[in-house]
Amino acid sequence: MLKISRYTVLAVTHDVAVAALAWAGAYFLRFNFDLPANYRSEMWHTLFWVAPLQALVFWYMGLYRGIWRYASMADLRRIFMAVLLAAMLIPLVLWMFRVNAVVPRSVLIIDPILLLLLMGGDRLLYRLWKEQGLFGEIKLQGEPVLVLGAGEAGIGLSKDLARSRDWHQVGFLDDDAAKQGRVLNGIKVLGGLDSLPHWAERLGVTQVIIAMPSSTHQTRKHAIDLANRNGIKALTVPAFDDLLSGRVAISQLRAVELDDLLGRDPVQLDEAGLHEQLTDKVVLVTGAGGSIGSELCRQIARFAPRKLVLFDAGEHALYTIEQELGKTFPRLDIVYLAGDVKDDMRLEQVFGEYKPSSVFHAAAYKHVPLMERLNAWQAVRNNVFGTWRVAACAQRHGVEKFVLISTDKAVNPTNVMGTTKRLAEIICQGLQKPDGTRFVIVRFGNVLGSNGSVIPKFREQIANGGPITVTHPEITRFFMSIPEAAQLVMQAGYMGKGGEIFVLDMGEPVKIVDMAKDLIRLSGLNEEDIRIEFTGLRPGEKLYEELLADDESTLPTPHPKLRIAQARSVGAADLQALQAWISKESTVADDDVRRGMQKWVPEYTPDKRL
Repeated sequence: MLKISRYTVLAVTHDVAVAALAWAGAYFLRFNFDLPANYRSEMWHTLFWVAPLQALVFWYMGLYRGIWRYASMADLRRIFMAVLLAAMLIPLVLWMFRVNAVVPRSVLIIDPILLLLLMGGDRLLYRLWKEQGLFGEIKLQGEPVLVLGAGEAGIGLSKDLARSRDWHQVGFLDDDAAKQGRVLNGIKVLGGLDSLPHWAERLGVTQVIIAMPSSTHQTRKHAIDLANRNGIKALTVPAFDDLLSGRVAISQLRAVELDDLLGRDPVQLDEAGLHEQLTDKVVLVTGAGGSIGSELCRQIARFAPRKLVLFDAGEHALYTIEQELGKTFPRLDIVYLAGDVKDDMRLEQVFGEYKPSSVFHAAAYKHVPLMERLNAWQAVRNNVFGTWRVAACAQRHGVEKFVLISTDKAVNPTNVMGTTKRLAEIICQGLQKPDGTRFVIVRFGNVLGSNGSVIPKFREQIANGGPITVTHPEITRFFMSIPEAAQLVMQAGYMGKGGEIFVLDMGEPVKIVDMAKDLIRLSGLNEEDIRIEFTGLRPGEKLYEELLADDESTLPTPHPKLRIAQARSVGAADLQALQAWISKESTVADDDVRRGMQKWVPEYTPDKRL
C-alpha cells in the first residue's frame, strides 16, 4: 500500500490540474483559439469525466511511487504508458456512460500529446531546479573536482555529484579520443589522463575521483600515479565486483588504498561450473575464521550452497565470521563448528553428520618466524598431520573434491612453515587414487591485508609516527588480493581432476620497501615524516619467493591465471614412512624436525643462522 504523504497529494493535484489544462488546450488548439460556444459547454461537460478517469489511470500505473527529484527515463516511460492507456479509455468511457457530447477526433489525439509534454516536462524542470537551478546555471558551491573516466561509471558518478553540495565537477578526463571534446551530463571531456597536471592547475583542482572500475589495473594505476606525482588527492569508486553485486553504489567514494596500486585485473570465473560444484551442495571450510578461509566462505556463500560448514579452532575468529555472515546471508544455512584438524573423533563426527561434497582446507600455521623456533614440531603436527587427518577423513566419507591451500614458500623452502606445506602437498598427492575423492592443491604467494601480513603492520607503524621496519632493501614478494586468491582457489578446485598442484599467476614480484613508500604517500606523508629502517632478514626468510621448484615445470590450463605444476611425487612406502613420522605423539626438538624434513623434502635448505 502506497503511503499517502503531503508530496503525494501535491503530485496528484498537479496531474489532475494539468489533465484539465491539456483537455481544454486540445479544444482551443483544434479551433485555433476561437472556440465556439457549443463546443465550450461540451468541453466543460466532458472534462468532469476525463480528468477523474485520467487521475485513476495515473494512480493505477504507479506514477506516485517515485520522487520527482529523481525522475528518470523509467518514470517517463511509465507516464507515456499511463497517458496512452487513458487516451484509449476516454472514448470508451464516454460511450459506455452515454455522455451526451460530440468530442472532435483531433481533440482525442492532441490531448495525450499535451498531457505527456506537461507531465514529463514539469518533472524534468523540477529535477533540474533541485540539482542545478533552473536553466542549468553554473554550480559554484563545493570543492572543484575532476572525474577520471568518462564511461558508464563516470557518467553515473557525475549525476550523483550534480546533487552534492560538497563537490563541483569541472570536467572529465578520458583517454578515449572519441569522447574528448564531447559534453556528457552537461560536463565536458577536457582531454586525456595525461593532461591532468594542466587542467588541475588551470581549474584549481586539488582532488580527483577515479571512476574506471572496469578498466585494466595498469590504467587505474597510471591514473593514481599521475595524481600522486602532482600532489593531487585521489579518491576512487568501488571495485567492479562490488558494483556488480549491488553491495555498494557508485557514489560510495573511498580513498585510494595499496590494493589499488598493487591490485590486478578482475578474475573471470566459470560461473556455470562453480554453480555445478557448489550450488545446493554441502561445503566444508577448515580454518574458516582466517583471512583466506573467511573470504572463501564469503565467495562460496554467493553460490547458495545447501549448507556451508565453517570449522575453526579459534573461538574468536569463528565468532567474528559468524556475526558477519549472519547479517550478509541471513537465509543461508550456515553451521559454525569449533574443532581441531588433528582431532579424529571430532572430524568423524562432523563428516558423518554433514556429509560435505567439497572441502576447502585452509587451516594452517602460516607465520614463518614464529614457526621457525620453538614451534617447529607444532607446525608439522598442525600443517602436515592435520592435513592428513582431514584428507583421510574426507576420503573415507566419499567427499568429491578436497582442495588444499598451499603456498609459494613450499618451493625450495628455507623455513619450517614452507616445508610443512610441501609435506602437506605430498600427503594429498599420495592419497590420490584413480577413483574416489579428488585432491587438488593450490599454491600462491602473499595476499594483501591478511592476518599477520606486512601491510597491517606498516599501517600501524605509520599511525604511531614510524619508523617503518623492513627486513632488507631488496626483499621482494608476490602479492594478490584476498578476494582474487579465494576466487582462483575455487576455480582451481572446480577444474582439478585429482593430484594436480595449481600455481596461481601472481604477476610481477613487488619490493617490500616500495610498498612501504606507497603506504607513506597514500597516508599523505613523505619519507621525511616517516623513516624506513632495515632490520635484517629474519630466521627462515628468503629475499625472493619462488612459485616452482627446480625440478618442476608447468602446464597451461584453460584459465589464463592458472597453471599446473609437475611436481615430484613419492612412492607408497615413503608415504607410509612419512605418515608414521608425523604421527609421533612425543615432542620433537627443532633440530630433529629439520633433519627429518630434509629426508622427505631434499630441496629444503635450513637457515644456517639457526
